[in-house]
Amino acid sequence: MSGHSKWATIKRKKGALDEKRGKIFTKLARELQLAAREGPDPNFNFRLRLIIDKAKAENMPKDNIERAIKRGAGIGADGETFEEITYETYGPNGVAILIEVVTDNRNRSVSDIRRTLTRAGGSMGESGSVAWLFDSKGYITVPMEDLNEDKVFEMALEAGVEDVVFSDGSAEVFTKPADLQAVRQAFKDANLEVETAELSKIPKTYVSLEPGDTLKSMNLIEALEDLDDVAKVYSNLDISEEALAEFGA
Repeated sequence: MSGHSKWATIKRKKGALDEKRGKIFTKLARELQLAAREGPDPNFNFRLRLIIDKAKAENMPKDNIERAIKRGAGIGADGETFEEITYETYGPNGVAILIEVVTDNRNRSVSDIRRTLTRAGGSMGESGSVAWLFDSKGYITVPMEDLNEDKVFEMALEAGVEDVVFSDGSAEVFTKPADLQAVRQAFKDANLEVETAELSKIPKTYVSLEPGDTLKSMNLIEALEDLDDVAKVYSNLDISEEALAEFGA
């Protein structure tokens, strides 16, 4: 199982116990507002379509979604001024971490990130020091259940994907960023459930650590994700089954 899939598995398991729904909705509202600047109609704004799907998957109320889109598009209310920033950082033991932020106060954001990193033995990196370790990809997951792997693999290749990995009861599908929309639609046209569809950063290589050190990095990643301004966190940490079980417990 790739690090990407493992982390998603952990988040799903812990999500059932997640009592921070308000914080999740606040983060999603910021992403919706930012995406809506490119147009409030998801039929013509694929980025907005993806975030709406993400918000629905988190059971965000329809009124909240619509209100955030209107604010971002400047309809009926003055929208807050948010900007996107990517910070290149390192966790303990040299784990590379990319942090995507949506914020109205970059000084607050960088201060929170630096403090969280320092507590865990991490550090901020120079511009370009970490980003080159990741590729921009379209990322789709499809629950397999009773599906045939060969048929899903064949269909995915016909849709123009770059790679398919079967793990943990699901198919992880990687595409070129520009192909994500077409591949997602091809899957839906084939009546396959698309659980996740997003633009992502995929590590070119992974770093393997001892279980204890892996757990420290996982705790740091979770702490970063919990910061108010942080939208996404990517790392090149390879998560062992032992560390996965301990963290999930």
